Amino acid sequence: MSSGTSSRGLIELSLTVEQRPVGGAGKRGLDIFLATIGLILLSPILLLCAITILAVSRDKILFRHRRLGLHGESFDCLKFQTMVRDGDRVLRDYLETHPEARAEWESTRKLRNDPRVTAFGKVLRKTSVDELPQLINVLKGEMSIIGPRPIVEQELTKYGVRRQAYLICRPGITGLWQISGRSNTTYRRRVACDACYAKHWSLALDAQILIRTLPVVFGSSGAY
Repeated sequence: MSSGTSSRGLIELSLTVEQRPVGGAGKRGLDIFLATIGLILLSPILLLCAITILAVSRDKILFRHRRLGLHGESFDCLKFQTMVRDGDRVLRDYLETHPEARAEWESTRKLRNDPRVTAFGKVLRKTSVDELPQLINVLKGEMSIIGPRPIVEQELTKYGVRRQAYLICRPGITGLWQISGRSNTTYRRRVACDACYAKHWSLALDAQILIRTLPVVFGSSGAY
């Protein structure tokens, strides 16, 4: 059985357990309100980033990556382009010659010194500005302001019973994982945070996460 078929089978099995999305209409209405206000207020920053990316890298402004959303539906998760062209090859070659980096990647799926990231891209990532285009994903109903991390379908097979957290929630721009160390958090710890969020969700928890996200982002804590 292929990994894609296996993942799809896990999705269908999990959805027989719980169909109702976490938060319902109240959470969705708040998402629309916050995303609309955010896009309006942050439009000058978004425009400046787009112009700079075109001027510096002469590449596509937005990076699209297929991620798993509510009820296992895949979507294009948007970010500002922060990487060089042919990033997959660059990463593969780098990991083959840097065993310490390979161990870091296998543990966290992130690299502190990622060879694919451009100089301007490092600034965008450090400040989390690269994720602002995901406000569009929120308006489209593909993401939430707060939720589990957006994951790729192949990751689902690793999560066991915790995979349910990724199927009953819209993935979030920020979440419990974001305020618990961001990139400094281990891969296993991030999964545990996502499962905890799905189990204990409330509007009060969302408000707490949103408030605690601001100092984490502005302080660039755990970002790279």
